Amino acid sequence: MKYICPVCGYVYDEAKEGTAFMDLPSSWTCPLCGVSKSLFTVQEEMKEEVKVDEAEDEELEELGTMELSVLSSNLARGLEKQYQFKEAELFRELADYFKASSPKIEAASIQMLSSLLKEDLAIKYPALLRMAQDQKDRGMQRVCVWGTKVTQVLDNLLERYIKEGPDFLKGKKIFVCSVCGFTFVGAEAPKLCPVCKVPDWKFDEVN
Repeated sequence: MKYICPVCGYVYDEAKEGTAFMDLPSSWTCPLCGVSKSLFTVQEEMKEEVKVDEAEDEELEELGTMELSVLSSNLARGLEKQYQFKEAELFRELADYFKASSPKIEAASIQMLSSLLKEDLAIKYPALLRMAQDQKDRGMQRVCVWGTKVTQVLDNLLERYIKEGPDFLKGKKIFVCSVCGFTFVGAEAPKLCPVCKVPDWKFDEVN
């Protein structure tokens, strides 16, 4: 039987590996993107197209200042890829302005962050994907696919941190893809980003 990673597409083939997937230790992770064994699914169950539940469109919501900061930062990166450096710098200034204007969340916690990531995966990305599919916006559909994968990785890393504590990061480094936001914890950045396929020099090491 074959098992596939939902983030990078790595396939664990039991016949080739010689070990049943179920016999792998719970600490085993994807050798390419580092997500936990629990996220893998039987390959035959994977669908080529992303399916979303039929549901009524969500009410549009006003973005908060931190969301506007993230949006502006992402737009800046997109403009950089198009060699529009002057416009990119303007969006970076907007990102810094909105970030500085964001109120502190006094009750912020790892558990709150975990619940927000799960809300994005269960509700917000599917709603955005429906909208993109209705509008036949292929660019936005790609954003949704990338965003879902990156959020799955973040949620998985956070669950591992909650389970293992600070020792989870001991002796390891944190690398973030500057294009899609994929986050990797390990000795060095992947040679290629498992999500957007850019080379390792596009990764930033963060503390």
